[in-house]
Amino acid sequence: MPMRDESLASSDLASCIAMMQGGSKTFFAASRLLPPRIRYQAIALYAFCRVADDCVDHAGAHDEPLEHLNARLDAIYAGAPLDHVEDHALSMVVAQVGLPRHLLQALIEGFAWDAEGRRYERLEDVLDYSARVAGSVGAMMCWIMGPRDAPTLERACELGLAMQLTNIARDVGEDARMGRLYLPRQWMRASGLDPDVWLQQPSFNGALSSVIARLLGEAERLYEKAKPGIAKLPPDCRAAIYSASLIYSEIGHQLKREGLNSVDHRTVVSASRKLKLLLAAWTQAAWIRMSERDPEPEQAIEDMVRECVSGHSATSAASSQAVYFPSRSAAQRVAWVLDLLERREHQKRDRAISAVAG
Repeated sequence: MPMRDESLASSDLASCIAMMQGGSKTFFAASRLLPPRIRYQAIALYAFCRVADDCVDHAGAHDEPLEHLNARLDAIYAGAPLDHVEDHALSMVVAQVGLPRHLLQALIEGFAWDAEGRRYERLEDVLDYSARVAGSVGAMMCWIMGPRDAPTLERACELGLAMQLTNIARDVGEDARMGRLYLPRQWMRASGLDPDVWLQQPSFNGALSSVIARLLGEAERLYEKAKPGIAKLPPDCRAAIYSASLIYSEIGHQLKREGLNSVDHRTVVSASRKLKLLLAAWTQAAWIRMSERDPEPEQAIEDMVRECVSGHSATSAASSQAVYFPSRSAAQRVAWVLDLLERREHQKRDRAISAVAG
């Protein structure tokens, strides 16, 4: 099927936006700070990634969904996407920026690891998984924003790793109830826990607390390592990425304040706290300094970045043009996001008051 005319892309993007609003609230808030030329591409990417995750997750450990997703990628990269709105939207992104296909395939491989119930013995194994499901997304976001050099792509991947480790620490109980365990099993045994026994009846205790704290420590190390890479992004993209970094890092800080118990409840950063972090990102992003010397990349992302750089001779994409979002200055974008979050916080309080009154 030939690719539809770009003038029809707004309907595809509207569907992708609706999908994102029902998914990652942090990504949704941070994406509002991105300039229009980047924002719609990021949303299209998010929509396809979410659909791919659902496709593999619901099918279980079978090859059919992987074959289907690879067929969809074949069509997208041939410029003839199948009749799915997220495929059409992603096909536009591929045509415009030459997004490396191996990054999407790495992501799908990570989803397949979820479906097959892979076990993660060491931290290195957890990082290998995180490189696929989150490092690849960091690299794709970096690619969309413009930088194609290895050090910047490495820092973007490492920010993805940090965010994924935060996700794992936050979702220990939720994952366990689905029969999944992403904490390094070696760490659990070193703390006196039998991973398989614990997984049969998940409960929070001091031993598990130490494992979660250790994982959050690794996440913080990676947030700090990735931070100088933000300075290499286009100036009008830095606040959005830094805000996402601050908000995700805050999940870990909040989890610590709550006693590290991510088995019995899921840690959430309040809208008011997100407001403060968005403002902090807006005021501080321009002052982030580049590293005087680029550090060695995490081993888990080396091959992924190397393939990006070696394949950078791909045909240059046509210049992008936002077709759906209204034009706003950077200051207006920040004000819009802050107003949106404030209104949602008021709505949340109103619902809570109504529930008590009822």
